[in-house]
Parts: sequence; structure tokens; C-alpha cells
Amino acid sequence: MPFYKKAYHKRTGVYFPQAIVQGDPVETEDLAEELAFVSTVSRSDVNAVLGDISTVMNKLMAQGKSVHIDGLGYFRYVLDTKGVENLEDFDFEKQVKAVRVQFTPEREKTSSGAYTRALVDTKKLEWIELSPSTEDQDPAQSGGSDENEPGEGETENPLA
Repeated sequence: MPFYKKAYHKRTGVYFPQAIVQGDPVETEDLAEELAFVSTVSRSDVNAVLGDISTVMNKLMAQGKSVHIDGLGYFRYVLDTKGVENLEDFDFEKQVKAVRVQFTPEREKTSSGAYTRALVDTKKLEWIELSPSTEDQDPAQSGGSDENEPGEGETENPLA
């Protein structure tokens, strides 16, 4: 069950629900064990493939490609940049602050015309409210983000 807390956004003066991560992350070994359980592949085989996936994805995205994993979604490089007013001042190296990996979950159109996203089955999610003082324990979100932004952690990519 996922968790949320009521958070206050100082700039707009509104309260909003904020998803919160609790407990330790699920590590690769645990993921490999779960995947081995639901497939015919051994844990060590799954672990070996998962251990190489970042290297292969990096290589392919460095060729200007996006990477699509069926049932999961798309990964691609995006740039965090600052702009200049005059074209003469354009300098790629000076303007690029960071290279990030953007993940876009796979989506599927339903019979009603709406879209569902991979990894999100709203019919099976039961959200549990935590105290507003609860700290997010997601190590991927540590440092550099404004804690009072609506939907914090939902647009920032943990793979960046």
C-alpha cells in the first residue's frame, strides 16, 4: 500500500496530497528473486541481466535513441539547461547544467478512450495517510529539490 501526507505549498497557500516513500528501497537482489518466482528464469540469471541493463541502456541512449521496455515504458536523455537571449551567445557546454534520464511509463488506451499507465493500477491502490511531519525516505529524492512543491518526486526521475 502506498503512503501520502497532507503537504502545504507556501507559494500558493494550498494543501495537497504528497506521495511518501517509507522503508528501505527494494534492492536488485529482491527484485531478481520476485522476477524468478513469477518466471522460469533463476534468480541468478535475472540478477545477471539486471546488472547489465544500465550499461546497455546507456550505450543505446548515447546513440541518440530512446529505449522502450514492453510493459514498462520509455527511457531517454533530456537536458537541464539555461537559455540565452541572443543566438550569438549560444554555447552548448555553458548552457547545459545536467543530463538526466526521463522515464515515461507505457500507456494503453482503454475502451472508454482514457489512458492507463504501466505500473499504476488505480483499482488496486489503497493509499494510507501519514502524519504531515513524516519525512520521505526515498534516497532518489535526497538533495536539491523543493520540499514544498506539489507532486514532489513525481516528475523528477530517480534514474537521472
